[in-house]
Amino acid sequence: MAEPRAARSRGRDARAAVAAGAGAGHGARSRRPVAFGASLAADGAHFRLFAPAQAQVALQVEGEASARPMYRDDDGWHALDCDDLGAGTRYRYRLGDGSLVPDPASRFQPEDVHGPSELVDPLAHRWQDGAWRGRPWHEAVVYELHVGSFTPEGTFRAVIGRLEHLAALGVTAIELMPVAEFPGRRNWGYDGVLPFAPDSRYGRPEDLKALVDAAHQRGLMILLDVVYNHFGPDGNYTHLYWPQLMTQRHQTPWGAAVNYDDAGCTQVREFVIANALHWLGEYHFDGLRLDAVHAIRDAGPRHLLDELAARAAALRPGHAPPHLVLENEENETRWLPPAGGCTAQWNDDVHHGLHVALTGECSGYYAEYQEDPGKLPRALAEGFAFQGETMRYRGHPRGTPSAHLHPTAFVSFLQNHDQVGNRARGERIARLAPQPAVRAAAATYLLAPQVPMLFMGEEWGSRQPFLYFCDFDEPLATAVRDGRRAEFARFPEFAGSAALAIPDPTDAASFAASVLDWSAAEAEAGRDWLQWYRAVLAVRHSQVVPLLAPRPGGAPQRPARWSAAGQAFQVTWWLQDRELSLIANLAPAASAAPAVRTWLAAVRGRATLWREGWGAADGVAGTVALEVARVAPAARDDPATPVPTTHERLPAWSVWWTIG
Repeated sequence: MAEPRAARSRGRDARAAVAAGAGAGHGARSRRPVAFGASLAADGAHFRLFAPAQAQVALQVEGEASARPMYRDDDGWHALDCDDLGAGTRYRYRLGDGSLVPDPASRFQPEDVHGPSELVDPLAHRWQDGAWRGRPWHEAVVYELHVGSFTPEGTFRAVIGRLEHLAALGVTAIELMPVAEFPGRRNWGYDGVLPFAPDSRYGRPEDLKALVDAAHQRGLMILLDVVYNHFGPDGNYTHLYWPQLMTQRHQTPWGAAVNYDDAGCTQVREFVIANALHWLGEYHFDGLRLDAVHAIRDAGPRHLLDELAARAAALRPGHAPPHLVLENEENETRWLPPAGGCTAQWNDDVHHGLHVALTGECSGYYAEYQEDPGKLPRALAEGFAFQGETMRYRGHPRGTPSAHLHPTAFVSFLQNHDQVGNRARGERIARLAPQPAVRAAAATYLLAPQVPMLFMGEEWGSRQPFLYFCDFDEPLATAVRDGRRAEFARFPEFAGSAALAIPDPTDAASFAASVLDWSAAEAEAGRDWLQWYRAVLAVRHSQVVPLLAPRPGGAPQRPARWSAAGQAFQVTWWLQDRELSLIANLAPAASAAPAVRTWLAAVRGRATLWREGWGAADGVAGTVALEVARVAPAARDDPATPVPTTHERLPAWSVWWTIG
């Protein structure tokens, strides 16, 4: 085969780039060679593929009859520079057996995961956020959304049209569920296989950049959920040319682990870190949410998360450090500040405690939260409910001590994609609990010092489901459908033929049912919920956020104090020399526990930030007076029972925030 002109004229430069490892940068704000994949520079297009299992790889440009041979070094890098190719070129790599595969670092996949990759100009979008320097984490009110189901259009551009709604709500940070290229027309995003490419169903790379730009212009941070613990089951061809990407040394719920510590791990680690820097640099994301880091198996001398955090912190001088938020079922504190380089961690313990209180559910891992209601105030006060104690559901100790950490090292929530969508029918909390209960729980987590996170539609009390959905071809579609039903078969309500009632995740109807109905936000009930959320978040921003700023000189945080009496509890935080106090009764009956008198007496004379469940006094700030604690006759458990004396009883589903 004749050598193409561009490859022949610049083959020496390509070989030199491979040998020197040129282009270690991520191409954030300039056209220059990148460490992985294809890129544009002033002198043309550069292609780099790590394929140690292939003796020869060729570049197959769409529309060309012949493939262009690439140059291989002794380490397994294949490279080619072409000055006759530009933005919009579609290409694949031809392996030794003739197989055509997409670029594992593809920047865009216009024809899905099995199609050709497209060469993208990183400067096609003209950024308007030059003055943006980010926001400090303690100001964060996070809003999690799924691009495909957040709007009827399901695109990046459509999200832009809803940013004013989020800013007016009091949100300061958007968290996108994963957008990396996934197979099919719909997916949660955790089955991505091409981690550098925003999924083409949502729009082009320029559209995602426009979304980030628009968010910054409205003072909104924007974070991206990334998945570094596994690759999806369809469309991942790396086993053909880079088998060292995975290792049998460790196993995860998805099978073999991504190789971060076995032979050949160096380029794997670089690939993943380059991906993180790609989103933070080229796309200007303010941070990342790292999915299930407990499944990132790394027994090496420096854990991937430590290296990633250090590299990310050095990426953007003059900007706020990127916020790295973890999901970690092990409840480990080693990556959280001040010792670790990450920012915060999702706090499932707060969710579980709130959910059990509101619904009474006690199956699976909920059982231990139902048996010990004190786990909720402990999680609010100290971060983790389990700090080394054995969790029966898991069969071993869980967690590490966390009371010394600042509250903003934790992200709390009443709903998220997992806790809603991993239910068999995808019910939101508004379907499972009465409104007074939901508002009491929401007032608890929205005003607590931990960073709150809303799930899309929560702000108007959405009652529609958020189901698990995907779009796989057979036989994978049947395997997913059957696996979903088998997962719930151990619950009596889904045993036998009842499992057939579980929505089929591969059915387009499951996705359609999950697309937000924005008209519900305009109905009377939706407007009432919106007004309530805006009011609570306004109090958070004006009264709570100022207390959360870092202490001068990094002074240590005084641990919070908590106590519980059944489902009633009290928590006190000392922040910026102020005393923030929560008294709550998350139960359907009033509480007259002996501790209640002590709790209520302790806040007499303090300013009230918010009351919920106290009748006419709800939401009204002022000074705590004796008469506020009286329970109206309508709130009695038994109309025949005399109303207890003042300061002896907490109404059902009541919350009282004070500051002194």
